[in-house]
Formats: sequence, structure tokens, C-alpha cells
Amino acid sequence: MRSAKNWDDYVAHADEVAESAGFQALRDHILASADLGDGAVVVDVGAGTGLLAMAAAERAGTVWAVDISPAMGRHLEAVAAASGLHNVHVITASAVALPLEDASADAVVSNYCYHHLTDPQKRLALAEAHRVLRPGGRLVVGDMMFRVRLNDARDRQVLREKSRAMLRMGVPGAVRLLRNAGRYASRRWEHPSDGPWWKAALISAGFDDVDLSLLDHEGGVVAGRRPPAPARPG
Repeated sequence: MRSAKNWDDYVAHADEVAESAGFQALRDHILASADLGDGAVVVDVGAGTGLLAMAAAERAGTVWAVDISPAMGRHLEAVAAASGLHNVHVITASAVALPLEDASADAVVSNYCYHHLTDPQKRLALAEAHRVLRPGGRLVVGDMMFRVRLNDARDRQVLREKSRAMLRMGVPGAVRLLRNAGRYASRRWEHPSDGPWWKAALISAGFDDVDLSLLDHEGGVVAGRRPPAPARPG
């Protein structure tokens, strides 16, 4: 998992990426799937510079914006204050250990955070999301959803498109492509998991009504619900 120090130097770039049309569309997809009601308590895991948190705060009662980077948190606090959104509360913490009470949230959302975790870490993070959700609460995760496999058609297509995009950048893109190949070979690359893994992992973590949407690019959105509490016998 990346350290907080890595991310402290990434704030400006993260803010720029969040303004792209693709990430804006993904934000809308995630929040629509979360189905936030007025006054909802929302946890944004890996909040970064606030792509989800800021939009959620306009309709939710409280947004807990969790990120491992103090610099990301400071940036988000400043942006929220400047926007007059006083219901965004920043927490510096990891996705695998959320400092929130059991059954305290109506929704947990995340965008492009979990691919920095290994599969076992993702499972811990899903267990934490399940713990902090109230019965009936929704989890919605947007992330990279592919693996580096040449025997899978979608994985091949994603890798082909990513390689072409980098090569279109000329020499800097080619250098980046070689760098990524070196990081993957030395096991220092990200840890994306494919859609079927995500769907199975949510079910294993105790979520029901699990739905998976694979997008036209590398990403996907998976959603599930913490089952409602069983009715008390009358």
C-alpha cells in the first residue's frame, strides 16, 4: 500500500485528474448507485481531493472523508470551507482500519482507492465498510477492474488501450510505459482486481444485492448492501 508521504506530493495531480470528464462521469455513477437520501451519513474511503465527498456533501447530512494522506486532507478541508460545506469531516486513516463506530453510516463510497491494496488488504477494507454500515446501508466502489493477464479478452483490450494511450504521448509516454513494466516485474505496481473477483469478495464480506458494472475502459463499479436486520418475532 502506498504511504502517506507518497500521496502528499500528489495533491495537484489528483485534483487535475478529478476534473477530467471521465472521472466526473464515474463520480456521478457512484453517487447515483449509492442512492443517498437527505441527511445521510456517508463515508468516502480514499477521499483524495474530494471528488466524491464534495458532491455527496451537497445532499448528505454528514460526510466522513477518509484518506491516508494528511496533505490530501488539508486540501479537502480548505476546498470544503471555501465552498461553504461544513458537513465534510476529514479523517487521516487507512481503508483497512476506519476509525468510525459500528453501524454508523448509511453509505460507504470509494473511487480509485482500493487498487493500491493487495487482495487480502481489500478484504480487510470490505470488512471495515461492512462494519461501519447500518443494516440496509449501501457500499459502492469505483476502481480499476482488470488484471494483467493475456489470456482474458477484456484484460488484453485494457492493456492494449493503455499502452496505445501512453505511446501517443511520444517519448515521455514510452518512458512511462517502460517504467510501468519495470514496476510490474518488480511487484511494485498497483494491485487491481477484476470484476468477478470484486463481486465474489463483496458476497464473501456479507453484502447482498451485489451488482457489477464494467465500463468501456479499465474501470468498473461494484455495489452491494449490508443486509437489513432480521425482523423481531412478533
